[in-house]
Amino acid sequence: MKNIKLSCFAFVLLLFTGPLLAEQLEQASASCQFTTLDGDPTYNLQELKGKVVYMDFWASWCPPCIKSFPFLNQLDQDLKDEGLHVVGINLDEKVVDAQAFLAKNPVDFSIVADLSKQCAKEFELMAMPTSFLIDRNGNVRHIHQGFRTGESEKLRALITQLLKE
Repeated sequence: MKNIKLSCFAFVLLLFTGPLLAEQLEQASASCQFTTLDGDPTYNLQELKGKVVYMDFWASWCPPCIKSFPFLNQLDQDLKDEGLHVVGINLDEKVVDAQAFLAKNPVDFSIVADLSKQCAKEFELMAMPTSFLIDRNGNVRHIHQGFRTGESEKLRALITQLLKE
């Protein structure tokens, strides 16, 4: 019965990934080294193994990113104690742009920067925002491009399922 449940879950994941290829899922996440917005080293993505990670690439010039931040704040507040780690990865060219954005859109979740854009390259980022849902073993289980408010319940359901695994 468990195999059927996981197979159905995998089907749902594939259904919501749109044009992304199935082989992109279930692959181990990249080993990205993040920094603070000021460039100080923070942590490596691999250090988050054992947690479910909702990794969201964003930039200050991205209108859907503004819409996604309240959802990410709510996820962090509701599910942090269950093992979810929400991390927003900034890709702005100028740190002051990111800082101004955050002054207008305060967050409770982790904010880091990918100053070299190496992590964005490793994850083959094609749209803003793009989110990657990573399981406790470090495997990418869902990729979501863009953000529309109506999709938040589907995303929350996927996250809740991974937290139960």
